[in-house]
Amino acid sequence: MNRVKESRLQLGGLTQNELAKQVGVTRQTMHLIENNKYNPTIKVCLLLAQALQTSIDQLFWMEEQK
Repeated sequence: MNRVKESRLQLGGLTQNELAKQVGVTRQTMHLIENNKYNPTIKVCLLLAQALQTSIDQLFWMEEQK
């Protein structure tokens, strides 16, 4: 699970394309990350946290297993 989209929108409506360029991925990859259909690398997670002015643990977390 992640809060990438929520964090992106809180930064003044940054677009997926703008964020993707900052992080070095495609807009399509950013769409997949935001919709929990792609797990980014640690490097991309770090770059996202930096670009979104937050920490990795605020952006990403694991669902508890039942």
